[in-house]
Amino acid sequence: MKLVALAVFLATAYAPVQALWPQPQQIETGSSTLRLAPSFQITVAGHGVPGDLLAAAGRTKQYLFGDRLERLVVGRGAVDAPKFPKAKALQRLTLSLEKGASFSSITSEAQKLPEDRDEAYHLVIPADGSGATITANSTLGLYRGLTTFSQLWYEHDNTVYTVSAPVTIQDAPAYPYRGLMLDTARNYFPVADIKRTLDAMSWVKINQFHWHIVDSQSFPLEVPGFTDLAAKGAYSSSQVYSLSDVRDIVSYAGARGIDVMVEIDTPGHTAIISQAHPEYVACAQATPWATYANEPPAGQLRFADSKVTSYIAELFTAVTAMFPSKLFSTGGDELNTNCYSIDQPTQDSLKASGRTLEQALDVFTQETHKALEVKGKTPVVWEEMVLDHNITLSKDTRVLVWISSANVKAVAEKGFKLIHAASDYFYLDCGGGGWVGDFPTGNSWCDPFKTWQHSYSFDPVANLTAEESKLVQGGQHLLWTEQSGPQNLDSIVWPRAASSAELFWSGAGGNISAALPRLHDVSYRFRQRGVNAISLQPEWCALRPNACDIDA
Repeated sequence: MKLVALAVFLATAYAPVQALWPQPQQIETGSSTLRLAPSFQITVAGHGVPGDLLAAAGRTKQYLFGDRLERLVVGRGAVDAPKFPKAKALQRLTLSLEKGASFSSITSEAQKLPEDRDEAYHLVIPADGSGATITANSTLGLYRGLTTFSQLWYEHDNTVYTVSAPVTIQDAPAYPYRGLMLDTARNYFPVADIKRTLDAMSWVKINQFHWHIVDSQSFPLEVPGFTDLAAKGAYSSSQVYSLSDVRDIVSYAGARGIDVMVEIDTPGHTAIISQAHPEYVACAQATPWATYANEPPAGQLRFADSKVTSYIAELFTAVTAMFPSKLFSTGGDELNTNCYSIDQPTQDSLKASGRTLEQALDVFTQETHKALEVKGKTPVVWEEMVLDHNITLSKDTRVLVWISSANVKAVAEKGFKLIHAASDYFYLDCGGGGWVGDFPTGNSWCDPFKTWQHSYSFDPVANLTAEESKLVQGGQHLLWTEQSGPQNLDSIVWPRAASSAELFWSGAGGNISAALPRLHDVSYRFRQRGVNAISLQPEWCALRPNACDIDA
């Protein structure tokens, strides 16, 4: 039995306990076989235990006995069967808070600002069958410990077991924000698909669902007081997210330790609002679309008009009531100034106010962000709002760096907290070929395909000073859905998105050769749980760790 720090552990030869994903910060393991007793129970010590923690314990038990995943070794679980008769049986796992801590719901703790979340935990599994324990200072930490516990076990011949007892883990995330963005505007995703994705996110400790819910193509969100936007902007009456749907998704996510950050992208990416309010949108459906927008259809808010500013501020206020997250993304990317130069109402508004377009954008941003801040929300913007425009943002604004990882330094130098979302590492849609019609030689703008190995190799603090590095909140994978829908959701996201989950939990510098066998395990376990993650290699390779490395 040995205690190893993360970097050393990742460099060791493959062992069964390395199925853990993300890799814990510190882990001590043995080589004894330990069975789960058929009567195994998970209990929570203390008073006032929240219902979502009890539900999580119930789900964990279902996974333990329902995964039926055999170890990924030649011979699978049969190689372990001779050890079963003499193996001790674990009867119980007890969850408890550290002295002085008190229970809150998983949901309420997950919905705090990222830097205020406490996800640390301590897991102990003795080899002699005496009770296993998870302790933490927070309910959220206990939940993360449950997730780790569920990854330690395999099944063969109706026996659930581990071959790595005893186990001691001390763990906490390197970064507080570990996200996944899903665009549900280019193509619609039913609630069931979103929930399945949330489940998968929770299994690798992703804690932030960035919901890019509306865009120029559709407005599927039914906002109380603004229902005309979805009535006229959704693809159909059946392709909407009602208030009940949103509450369902937010609740489902929260119970799995995931916060839901909604994005209402403005002032660009808003062509669809013209269906309900044509007077608020410049260049609506203008052609050729490439002159006025990055993709069809063209159309942007007439933000120089004070009535439009008031309308969006009121819309934001209404949406804040639907999403309890402290974070609210207002977008701000890809603003096309050509559109406004030919839009007479915008030119008239600028002339009447005596402002430039940039000054009008500043007023619009300040007023709409003020509406959020009054409701206790922290604005999140795309990088252009910091790097391309001269506007006033509160210093607590979070910035998503997406155009290129090379732009991280410039954002950090301006003193803003930042979230890695670089297209050159984390865009899941890259490499899918061009989707614009009548253009047979077209490619995706962010070619090539971004492999899990590429994103796993990312350095979150590259070229940053020690002080600038403190501004990094974490990062996320992103799926823009011009060429994706429910049909390929699982396969395009998983297990690639798990690579950033580990990067931002365990920290940078992980060994790719050591990670691959563990990521195989993620894919296989996901499939056992109903998420159709793709295979990373032929199964022959998955059963023989590192045998298919390029230098093997």
